[in-house]
Amino acid sequence: MRSVFILLHRYVGLLIAVFLIFSGLTGAIISWDHELDDWLNPHLTKTQSVGLPISPMEIAKQVEARYPEVRVTNLPISLEYGESYHFGVSPKQNLDTNRLYAPGFNQIFIDPVTGEELGKRQWGQVWPITQETFVSFLYKLHYSLHMPEMWGTDRWGIWLLGVIAILWTLDSFIGFYLTLPAKRRLNARKYQTDESDELPTADLPMPANKSWWQRWQPAWKVRWTSGSAKLNFDLHRAFGLWTWALLFIIAFTALSLNLYREVFLPIMSKVSNVTPTPFDLRVRAPKHAPIAPAKQYEDIISTAETDAKNRGWPEPAGSVLYNQGFGIYGVQFYFPEEGHGAGGVGHKRLYYDGQDGRYLGDRQPWKGTVADIFVQAQFPVHSGRILGLPGRILISVMGLVVAMLSLTGYLVWWRKYTSRRKYLTI
Repeated sequence: MRSVFILLHRYVGLLIAVFLIFSGLTGAIISWDHELDDWLNPHLTKTQSVGLPISPMEIAKQVEARYPEVRVTNLPISLEYGESYHFGVSPKQNLDTNRLYAPGFNQIFIDPVTGEELGKRQWGQVWPITQETFVSFLYKLHYSLHMPEMWGTDRWGIWLLGVIAILWTLDSFIGFYLTLPAKRRLNARKYQTDESDELPTADLPMPANKSWWQRWQPAWKVRWTSGSAKLNFDLHRAFGLWTWALLFIIAFTALSLNLYREVFLPIMSKVSNVTPTPFDLRVRAPKHAPIAPAKQYEDIISTAETDAKNRGWPEPAGSVLYNQGFGIYGVQFYFPEEGHGAGGVGHKRLYYDGQDGRYLGDRQPWKGTVADIFVQAQFPVHSGRILGLPGRILISVMGLVVAMLSLTGYLVWWRKYTSRRKYLTI
């Protein structure tokens, strides 16, 4: 059985290694996406204007009048001093072609005092990679690989990485099992062992006078001065053990985020009581047939602020989004300094129908069933934001660890592969 697990770990690891190197390195960087974007693009995100800000609803109307092929779908309400208005926009349907327009941008930045347009960009643009799009390029690469639209959907990369996450989750258990002491070492004529970096010529039984824990202890250690081959192997095994719990959490949350509707939610609904969100109760509209809202932002914000006041929520309305794939408005409530959601499991939200404005539901951090809270925690845990700044630092370090484990695993395989070929030709 151990030999089967060795083969599974070897070839599953080789299959997912390249994906995990990309995901690990990009994940280490995008933990600081807002800070990096502000540093690279202060001409978009910052402003020096002094005075009373113009109503964001009024500016949203100006944007849609200036660019009739787009619809404002993300609108800021509360801002920190010195920040620009950041509007998210989505293309409308071109009635002549029955496909979406291609405006070439999905974000636009406005000075809140003067109303001046500071710039616009395509978040997640593949090419050219510019200073303005660099961070979002890495972010989208991290979860979708920038795979293009095919057969009416652009989610192929998301699904592929979801499958990679499933394999990674399962392989983490196999890898852990293989670090445990074996009853005996395998014959080198069949397989090269994981306990040795050499090619033994006969079975080498484990010493009988050592306890199970004593035989497992070397797996937790790194032989820093024993040569590159042993170092690669020990880095792969020891770091995999020391960080195993975190690796499993990252792999599992990657699965839940990329395959939320396809795998995660159905399974969670089978084993526990999950309160469906308004999005879970609707079927996404085809990409090129978005749902146009009948209700305007002013109506939704006014209703949401009244509902929040009746609930006793102290936070002001911070932003409002419209999801044209589901025809749903979502109003988030937070204080301006909490706009980036750097801690906890996110902000309070109220949801409304885009056609008639009726209330559809809410989302309150740490509220609901145990399963609801578990679902809420998936992205904050994966990004480290659930622990605030320390969590983000930890996730950055783990991104480097994931890349290192993938690279050292490949190097261990390559050395064994070349040694085996050389041995068989003697």
